[in-house]
Amino acid sequence: MSLNPYESRKLVDEYLLFHYGADEEILPWDLGPQGALGFPVRTVTETFAWNAVPAGARALDIGCAVGRSSFELSRRCGEVVGIDYSDAFVSAAESMRVDGCLEYRRLEEAASYSTLTAMRPEGVAPERVRFARGDAMDLDPALGTFDLVHAANLVCRLPEPERFLSRLPSLVRPTGQLVLTTPCTWLEEFTPIANWPHGSTLDLLKKHLEGPFALRRLFEMPFLIREHHRKFQWTVAQASVWERLATE
Repeated sequence: MSLNPYESRKLVDEYLLFHYGADEEILPWDLGPQGALGFPVRTVTETFAWNAVPAGARALDIGCAVGRSSFELSRRCGEVVGIDYSDAFVSAAESMRVDGCLEYRRLEEAASYSTLTAMRPEGVAPERVRFARGDAMDLDPALGTFDLVHAANLVCRLPEPERFLSRLPSLVRPTGQLVLTTPCTWLEEFTPIANWPHGSTLDLLKKHLEGPFALRRLFEMPFLIREHHRKFQWTVAQASVWERLATE
């Protein structure tokens, strides 16, 4: 496997913009896909059945990147644990938690950059959040269990996705909720072909989750990542919401 690209400054900068940039900072074109903005917020606000979440809920954000979804979870949860495999992403997320802001570079074109400042959103509760480096395929048993588990665009970036999926039933409390989003873009640089789904990604999820979980919602969530002033990644993630069934 190649060196983890998520340790690069380029991707840290891109993800700070993706997570914290204002709409006009990300997409200056009126003709662009406005509905794809705000993905790290929407994967929290538009997925979970919040009326069923207990007071003081415990939440896990696996593959938290630079932390925006973790902060959004803190608005309604008593404790949020954000975990990512990238040291650089966790460092940026922790800076946002402690300092509330972080300067980064936005590529304009060629070797031209502008400097922006990511700001922690108002109304979140950073004191309820902690970030740590961790491997989604080898999560610490001491993490315990959670009322909410959020994993955005993670499954198809793991070398062994089935190890992660097999761990999920023991992470989510009975009647708890699991949100998975994935663009289903399987690439050899992240996942050996032998570990790709034999059918669809949804088939892979159902193979590991149906039984312990019930699939409650399945829908599409577009997102937009800016590479430079004129180049963007517009992608549609498949979002699935699962409920952990009560144990006998």
